[in-house]
Amino acid sequence: MFKKLLLGLFTILLIIGGSNMANAKTWDKTFPKSDKVNVQKVEFKNRFGITLVGDLYIPKGVNAGVNSNKKLAAIAISGPFGAVKEQSSGLYAQTLAERGFITLAFDPSYTGESSGTPRHVASPDINTEDFSAAVDYLSNNKNVDADKIGILGICGFGGFAINAAAIDTRIKATTAVTMYDMTRVSAKGYNDSIDENARYEMKQNLNKQRTEDYKKGTYAKADGLPEKLTGNEPQFVKDYWDYYKTKRGFHKRSINSNGNWNTTSSLSLINQPILQYSSEIRTPVLVVHGENAHSRYFGEDAFKKLKGDNKELFIVKGANHVDLYDGGDKNAIPFDKIESFYKENLK
Repeated sequence: MFKKLLLGLFTILLIIGGSNMANAKTWDKTFPKSDKVNVQKVEFKNRFGITLVGDLYIPKGVNAGVNSNKKLAAIAISGPFGAVKEQSSGLYAQTLAERGFITLAFDPSYTGESSGTPRHVASPDINTEDFSAAVDYLSNNKNVDADKIGILGICGFGGFAINAAAIDTRIKATTAVTMYDMTRVSAKGYNDSIDENARYEMKQNLNKQRTEDYKKGTYAKADGLPEKLTGNEPQFVKDYWDYYKTKRGFHKRSINSNGNWNTTSSLSLINQPILQYSSEIRTPVLVVHGENAHSRYFGEDAFKKLKGDNKELFIVKGANHVDLYDGGDKNAIPFDKIESFYKENLK
């Protein structure tokens, strides 16, 4: 029984988690480079002392970091869960920078180029803080209007973004795209299929693993995506594989492409529901989800908790969960909608 539950949890930790490379040898993203923006690597610390590394995308004609009479609205972007800034979040950042925003795609704590040890650890507290740390950085950029900062979270970081908006009043507009509530899915499984007894058994065994990890001085790794598909996997696992394990979205620093979460990462996710105070968010929130996404209920249920007439649920017709990572073959990402949302609410 436990092996089945733990295998399901491993799958959750893994999956919640562009096809053409530019000719420039220095371009390490999974999407083509735009000639409309400049990109620079930046570093900033969160309040836990972890150094986060991000790519700052700046519309051409704007000199970031120097005095300027023209201050722009800015958006901090992260996700999906287990991905890096060179994948989906970078694509969103570059595209929105083309549309006039200063954007910051960053690697969360313990992943990618950001610091923090042990590696490949997730935390509902720290990953929420990562968004606020990005707001710290953008608020002090001389080209950014500190009163016009939004955030955008993809997949698991859609949930963390909503959580950040509930605590950080500097965030003026929030978008959650194809979101997971990582704490809900870790504690209850897909479609809330894990009951209290099964959850207790899961916690017993994960804490037993903590003892073993300490004894050995290492951290057991959760299962990752298989190197090859058998054809018997659920469709949503095939969809993840098609993004993370092929040239479409593979990146060597991505946990979902080329690594594993620590098994015990799930402990804090099980015990700390992140959307507890989301009903108190007073700023605008846009929830975007695919019509055919297996995760759609996360976005719809999160939206139901939001209050006020400045909240919106936008369903992308025909799209699955992963289509909203890079558009898929449907060009599914509703960038026009996202652009208009931020222009309306960061004006």
